[in-house]
Amino acid sequence: MTLHSPLSGPVNSGFGGGKKYKSKILFGAALVGVIPFMLSTFAASVTVGNGALEFGQGSQQAVACDSKIYIAMGEEWHGQPTTEDPSAGFFRVRAVTVSNLDLQNCAGKKLRIRLINGSSQEIPLGPIADAKVLQVTLPAPTNNVSDATALLLSYLTGTGSPISGTLLASAAVSVSGTSVYDGSVLSANNADVTFFIDPAAQTVNIDGQLVLRTTVETIDNPSAQAAAPTQ
Repeated sequence: MTLHSPLSGPVNSGFGGGKKYKSKILFGAALVGVIPFMLSTFAASVTVGNGALEFGQGSQQAVACDSKIYIAMGEEWHGQPTTEDPSAGFFRVRAVTVSNLDLQNCAGKKLRIRLINGSSQEIPLGPIADAKVLQVTLPAPTNNVSDATALLLSYLTGTGSPISGTLLASAAVSVSGTSVYDGSVLSANNADVTFFIDPAAQTVNIDGQLVLRTTVETIDNPSAQAAAPTQ
């Protein structure tokens, strides 16, 4: 597997059978909007060889069903006042959005995200330390979907084992409206899939400064179902 540095600019990457695609590389963080909400965007690319392997690496994409996707990480202020500084706090990761996703080709596949810190460790996304992955099953591209049960939203361990228990996250698939990433018009070929880490902001509060890398994976294994967490 060859990982192309995000510093190297546009590269050609082969996914799913060796076809060549040109993928745009964006490095760093673009901050959009004003406090208390910020939006950071990331992108990168990898080559996965000639097999059916679908793997996410770098700061963005490696999904065999789409040649170009983007990641938008939404952040909001999380107050943590102290006696010395009543205004203390940090920008927590509110949501991670996979944008420009072609649901015509990706429907039925499982979509997974991970967040990686500066020590190359996966950051827990749920109420227990083993919850390193959030996964949904992508629906047919017909309507917007925000039902976690319909999307089979679940936590997984870093090795992909399902985790049962309380689900604090939520998710949404949008095929109409405008994209979180760049404001483009959404469609079945340009969809947003958003993972909301913990909408209540009571338990999972990840400091955005700790996230140095994101990964996106697609899994083509429709028969394998994750354990359904309680909500």
